[in-house]
Amino acid sequence: MNVGIDGLEVWTGKLKLDLPGTFAPAKGEDPGKYTKGLGLYTSSLPDAYEDIVTMAANASKRLLERKEIDPRDIGRIDVATESAFDNSKPVSTYVAGCLDQVFDGEFRHANKGERKFACVSGTQALDDAYNWIQAGRSRGRAALVVATDTALYARDDPGEATQGAGAVAMLVDEDPDLVSLSEAQGIGSVDETDFLKPNQQFPSVDGKRSMQVYLARMREALQDFARNGGDTHPDTFDLVPFHTPFPGMVQKAAALGFRHCVRNTEVETQLEDEIGRQPRRNEFDNRDNYFEAIKSYTKDLRETDTYQGWYARTVEPTLDISREVGNWYTGSVHVARTAGMKAALESDRDLVGSSLLVASYGSGAQAEIHAETVQPGWREEIRQLNIYDQLDSRYSLSFEEYEAIHDVHNHDESTDLEPFTTPTDEFVFDGWGRMGERKYTHVE
Repeated sequence: MNVGIDGLEVWTGKLKLDLPGTFAPAKGEDPGKYTKGLGLYTSSLPDAYEDIVTMAANASKRLLERKEIDPRDIGRIDVATESAFDNSKPVSTYVAGCLDQVFDGEFRHANKGERKFACVSGTQALDDAYNWIQAGRSRGRAALVVATDTALYARDDPGEATQGAGAVAMLVDEDPDLVSLSEAQGIGSVDETDFLKPNQQFPSVDGKRSMQVYLARMREALQDFARNGGDTHPDTFDLVPFHTPFPGMVQKAAALGFRHCVRNTEVETQLEDEIGRQPRRNEFDNRDNYFEAIKSYTKDLRETDTYQGWYARTVEPTLDISREVGNWYTGSVHVARTAGMKAALESDRDLVGSSLLVASYGSGAQAEIHAETVQPGWREEIRQLNIYDQLDSRYSLSFEEYEAIHDVHNHDESTDLEPFTTPTDEFVFDGWGRMGERKYTHVE
């Protein structure tokens, strides 16, 4: 059975924070710390009437309308998020409640749930929908999978510059128009404490440890993917979307991934005259010497034309949107897929039948590697996306306005603030209900 993503929509927060032009001067820091170090230029943030529900519902509404989907043809709605505000009632019920306001028919018989495993849960929800259809339990219906987050940090936290807010809605079905998912899957998962939110809104992060864990789990997932029948030769894939908390981390992950994938291939042989043979563990008396040799080899590898050409073709195009929106947690890798395919469309690359290697990660910690095959309808699906129009229309915040909107979305603050933008044909947060629940309405 050919199962995968039939279509997707992206919805970004309505506000933007200019990192080199606004954030860096206010912090008294070098703008290059953000543009060159992190690889980020602007962050997307939610306006006063926006949150994870409005962004998820707005992306879903646009997707279902464009695909002309009857609510009765949706068999499950799964929302992945790190930003949930209720420990019992899933965000998917709020999203369905919003959609019920504008669609004829109801989502009454759609199974609804919420996935949590940090950023990897967006891909886990995608896997759940894939497995549900493959198991024959869909009865011809599709699944709506939404990754939505307000990835905010406490003020003055080292991660503050990587903030972002947005949602990616995906329709998963048989005979998809965008990509089909492979059966082969690789997992790397270990109990880690690198990033967590123990009964708190803003994360506690060990940044250095988190980067080490990210790279280790990615390596393990890639090894597992190969053991499960996945092809890891670098020439197999036209695009390699990574989980992208910030592009600078992807630069490190891509080099390690490429090094692993070329080992024992003709590519390693071709590079041997230029940078030598890749170190093997059995050639060293201790791990420290081996790791130093690997580190040196990887540094040299990144300077080769072979690696730089591969990176420019498969990875760099996937970072275009992330540079302008920041980290979307659960939606991050799906933003990367979108950016890469949009870049291919704009450069007139023919992706039909080509493969994507999708590398997802969630702190705590787990990585997943799977492959996707691009379908004949991909051009039309990507052509209709308006994400760059959304980015261009964002309201640019002053630093004082940024401080105010950050307080609006801080659960420990009680701040009233007039919106910076005017909602049009979208769902908005509309106050509180009798039991303290959040209420939403659709405005024309």
